[in-house]
Amino acid sequence: MRTCEHCSAPLRHWARADARFCSTRCRVAHHRAAQTHAPRALPAELINRPRWVNHIDKRPVCSRTGRWASVTDPSTWSTHAAASATGAPLGFVLGDGIGCIDLDGCLDEHGIPNEAARVLLAYYEGSYVEVSPSGRGLHIWGTAVPQRGFKRMWRGQRIEFYSQGRYITVTENVYQDGNLAPL
Repeated sequence: MRTCEHCSAPLRHWARADARFCSTRCRVAHHRAAQTHAPRALPAELINRPRWVNHIDKRPVCSRTGRWASVTDPSTWSTHAAASATGAPLGFVLGDGIGCIDLDGCLDEHGIPNEAARVLLAYYEGSYVEVSPSGRGLHIWGTAVPQRGFKRMWRGQRIEFYSQGRYITVTENVYQDGNLAPL
């Protein structure tokens, strides 16, 4: 006997052969539940800013020319759409109120964060966080006033923070869905 994909109730015997739900209510509820659990893409605050570059071996590249890009020269940056269209790995030039905390080597081979990373993730709950290109680090994205960046050791974890004069690689491999909260 066929059952509803949402509530597992038996489907009526006269239901179409391709029917998946017992009612419109279950179909809509199933769709809404899937939408709330699906990871979102990059926050619009990042996508809407024309501060995108591509990168080769962690060096920023202008999406339009293929030459090296500069983190201080906006003429070498592109829109998200233009940078994505190249098919090359993406990067975002920090500034204009956007910053990033870079945690290298904080994930084990199973993707489980170390204690220091767990504390930071709890503190920045609701922030957009993605896995770094290595698969072992995290990038916590947020809003930040332009200031000098820093590198520190905290609870055995190396922490880097930048809000200007740098670019960060973007993987779109979402670790924690969210928005850009203050850093």
